[in-house]
Amino acid sequence: MSEGENKNKNNEQHRLRKELPDEVAPEAADGAGHADGADDAETPAAETKKPSLTGRQRLAKGLWPPRVSRAQLIVAVLLFVLGLGLAIQVRSNSDSSALRGARQEDLVRILDELDDRTQRLGDEKQRLEGQRTELENSSDQAEEARKQTVERERQLGILAGTVAAQGPGITLTITDKKGAVQADMLLDAIQELRAAGAEAIQVNDVRVVADTYLTDASGGKVSVDGHKIGEPFVFKVIGKPQDLEPALNIPGGVVQTLEKEQATVTVTQAQKIVVDALRPAKRPDYAQSSSQ
Repeated sequence: MSEGENKNKNNEQHRLRKELPDEVAPEAADGAGHADGADDAETPAAETKKPSLTGRQRLAKGLWPPRVSRAQLIVAVLLFVLGLGLAIQVRSNSDSSALRGARQEDLVRILDELDDRTQRLGDEKQRLEGQRTELENSSDQAEEARKQTVERERQLGILAGTVAAQGPGITLTITDKKGAVQADMLLDAIQELRAAGAEAIQVNDVRVVADTYLTDASGGKVSVDGHKIGEPFVFKVIGKPQDLEPALNIPGGVVQTLEKEQATVTVTQAQKIVVDALRPAKRPDYAQSSSQ
């Protein structure tokens, strides 16, 4: 090969090595162009992207407007009903446990009172059984029946208020200068006395019987069976004094309720109380003895 041919061959190879980057360059340029185009295409999207929310804004957006499913609504209603029931139960327990804060000696006295009531009922049972035995064993049953009938009539007369009565008991005096004592308070006192074993009760000049009713009247007075009475309200009560007085002084009882109304309450025991206010005997219009 001649020197000129070698020179031309070397020049050709040198030209090829020089041109190869020029051929790759357009492709790279095209790729770069496409990349730039992509950047140009993404640039408007980036410019229109919404700003990111803060944590507080995301929390507020999640809470409002509320999105409540049916299951969540049912659970909320059940929890509300459960809470309401618990609240009512707690209030009921607190209202019905008036003796929860009572002292030990007060509780002991109340238990003694209950024992006394049980004893009285037992004594009454024994007395009735004794009467039955006497009737069964008496040689003159007619005479014995007559005696028991007279005694029973006397007892019923005391309960009905048609005859006077006397015996041990207490005197309850309520002084109310402000006129705060109402009929329901006096009725509570009567009911408490009856529960403690009172056998005859008189309020001022009115005999208290089974069908006695009390209403509020004008001028700070109270109407007892249609008769207006005013303070001081004086209760004459026949019964066991050791049962009657503690019944009025139990915690949250009659005396404390009246004293909260700034009334003055005095309870005096006595071995002889006279209940002489009488009620006329009423003849029933329709009821008749089943023995006739």
